[in-house]
Amino acid sequence: MIASEDAVSRIEGTPRIEWLRCLPFILMHVACLAVFWVGWSWTALMIALATLYLRVFGLTAFYHRYFSHRAFKTSRWFQCLGAVLGAAAVQRGPLWWAAHHRAHHRHADTAHDPHSPVHHGFFWSHVAWFMTDKHFGTRHHLVRDWAKYPELRFLDRHELVAPLGLVMALLGLGAALSAWAPGLKTSVWQVLVWGFFVSTVLLYHLTFAVNSIAHRWGSRPFATKDESRNSFLLALLTFGEGWHNNHHRFPVSARQGFRWWQIDITYYILVILSWLGVVWDIKPVPRHLLKSRLQPTAKSVSVGTGS
Repeated sequence: MIASEDAVSRIEGTPRIEWLRCLPFILMHVACLAVFWVGWSWTALMIALATLYLRVFGLTAFYHRYFSHRAFKTSRWFQCLGAVLGAAAVQRGPLWWAAHHRAHHRHADTAHDPHSPVHHGFFWSHVAWFMTDKHFGTRHHLVRDWAKYPELRFLDRHELVAPLGLVMALLGLGAALSAWAPGLKTSVWQVLVWGFFVSTVLLYHLTFAVNSIAHRWGSRPFATKDESRNSFLLALLTFGEGWHNNHHRFPVSARQGFRWWQIDITYYILVILSWLGVVWDIKPVPRHLLKSRLQPTAKSVSVGTGS
């Protein structure tokens, strides 16, 4: 007999923050202070932006729209490449990420939502939820569709492989630039600090802001059953994820900026990739939603769990 979620919550009690296990996350922030030691250069800033937004795309296109919602289709090799790119964001493996996001949509802004600011507060929804014992494990029953791929299971079990690969690439790049292009005025450690630590911490808080800020502040063109909001600024910074109320209205769409003026860079890149034949079957926004406002959420709308 499977226990209800209420019963499970009572048995588990209040989730505990695992401070020791979260020490690497805390040290990532502390490491950013090394900018005062290594200094800065335009080269380092450009590298930081490049590693930031490559991984923003990995999270938004693959971890979120593909693995969580199956909003488009692609080949197995490109699926794996997207999973590696997302894993390099240091936000755990693709199965863990997709499973918790599917749980969020199943219980958005209820007591069972893993990261609702409505029920648990801003700090909890922004960072504390994933630091707890309750949310460290992968909810495999929510991602059976992806768990059949051994490469995805590998990335989920060995979540540091992709980030360490990025670190090694940045060390190599920094060494090459300092040796062969001294005029760029950068160094190995400057490239590493800006390209990995600063970039990753910025990426953390842009991602987390969708959970916290986009469920507290912004516009609500659709009367969904949760508190999701649209934010133009957050959408610009996250390649379209800030159109969060739109997303909760129709989660399986690969397009989150429903209106022509709602900039959604991830969607634009996916369209270009579809022209190249790399992705296909991009799920659109239904026409009636493009012409409507304040429409109640249909109970039959799927979140693309595939389970």
